[in-house]
Amino acid sequence: MLSGRIEAEYLSELRRLVEGEERRRPLTLDLGEVKLVDRDAVTFLAQCEAAGATLENCPAYVREWIARERAEGNNRRRKISTRRNPKR
Repeated sequence: MLSGRIEAEYLSELRRLVEGEERRRPLTLDLGEVKLVDRDAVTFLAQCEAAGATLENCPAYVREWIARERAEGNNRRRKISTRRNPKR
């Protein structure tokens, strides 16, 4: 269970712990006690989820922020793709 704040300065340690976890079963991050996250933490959590982790008890504001970041990322990729391959 994670608690308190998840901020950029703590992500290297959290990343080390997550990557060191044996993958016999899917990773679950319990965010029920998390009170504050920054943008770097949201990016990290989105990456964990994309890699198959479950974000349990994820605060609504964090879930919404992850969804916005993903949508913005998808929009950026579409714009880059469109610029590289303009329709004629």
